[in-house]
Amino acid sequence: MKYFALATALAVSITGCSTYDAYTGEEKTSNTAIGASIGASVGAVAAYLANKDEKSGTRNRRILAAAAGGGAIGGGVGYYMDSQEAELRKQLRGTGVSVQRVGDNVNLIMPGNITFGSGRTAIASNFYEVLDSVAVVLEEYDKTLVVVAGHTDSDGSEAFNQQLSEDRAHSVAEYLKVKGINEVRLEPVGFGESEPIASNSTAEGKALNRRVEITLMPATEE
Repeated sequence: MKYFALATALAVSITGCSTYDAYTGEEKTSNTAIGASIGASVGAVAAYLANKDEKSGTRNRRILAAAAGGGAIGGGVGYYMDSQEAELRKQLRGTGVSVQRVGDNVNLIMPGNITFGSGRTAIASNFYEVLDSVAVVLEEYDKTLVVVAGHTDSDGSEAFNQQLSEDRAHSVAEYLKVKGINEVRLEPVGFGESEPIASNSTAEGKALNRRVEITLMPATEE
């Protein structure tokens, strides 16, 4: 109950958010469909973290201690995440990855059709370059928690989809680790089919639900 309550509360609290269309380079704003779907996804991540054994303060201190220079984020959290978001938008323009902002968090939506083959857990080779670009930014902005979340559509059994989402999240997290991202920052998690952002009753909706999301959360001193 705690998981769903927190996710719902965060989703409801988001009245609007900024979305970057990587195909057109245009920024779009929606207070309904986009806001609700982003809120649900980030809310699920927040709820997952809240239910982990490790306290957020402990997690953040470990990240800050491992960061270059250590200590708190300089210049303010908002400015730090603004700068990181701007760099990600620049790096990911035209890649098919959407960059979304929810409060002080930055969310990267990676469609399944460009990240993994159908039913597979190995990253598509043509997506390496995209993840390399993400890794470059993450390495520069090293005072953020990186939650890698796998999602599926509702085809197949719930157990299969859960395992598939977990394996895909771990594949992306492991790749980022190999590219130099400190393991202490990486948090892979699979949500299976439980967090759809579109209807599973249509092929288009299923395609949207098959995705990997990377949520970047600032590590702050508490």
